[in-house]
Amino acid sequence: MEIKNQIEKAKLGDQVAFTFLLDNYWNEVYGFMLQRTENETDAEDITIETFSKAFDKIATYNPEFQFNTWLIAIAKNVHIDLLRKKKSSLFLDITDQEDDIAYNVADTTPSIEDKLITEQNLSRLLQFIKELKPAYQEVIQMRYFQEMSYQEIADELEEPLNNVKIKLLRAKKLLLEIITNS
Repeated sequence: MEIKNQIEKAKLGDQVAFTFLLDNYWNEVYGFMLQRTENETDAEDITIETFSKAFDKIATYNPEFQFNTWLIAIAKNVHIDLLRKKKSSLFLDITDQEDDIAYNVADTTPSIEDKLITEQNLSRLLQFIKELKPAYQEVIQMRYFQEMSYQEIADELEEPLNNVKIKLLRAKKLLLEIITNS
């Protein structure tokens, strides 16, 4: 019953409910993906992306199904997308040897959000950041202006590392929307 209540609160945008669901299901989704990928970094990336997608689409969750089943289905799709990206970059590696170096560093390439954020004029960017909720402003400031690691941010805020990752992911998405809409 508690899970259903938290899901309903999350559908209304309650951040505490999101955190509850994240804490409650993180290990299950991460463990499942770790078994599938046999790679801690991939499993963590997939799990973060899974929760991000789940929170973005929580209004579409059908309560006839178990919440963890829904999350695992999202995780499987995220994993398939990751495999497709790896396969296409592997194919490109093989077909174009000169670009080998570029594809080998593709994993560290900034995301679309990162590129848009860094391309903005600094004063305009600061204005956009001020439109975010204070909690999101804080993590963006710590990550991009103080260049703190996820772990350093988690320690500073006295929050679990997973919460910081999700908060930063949501902050970047919200900031991208603000930048795109202006």
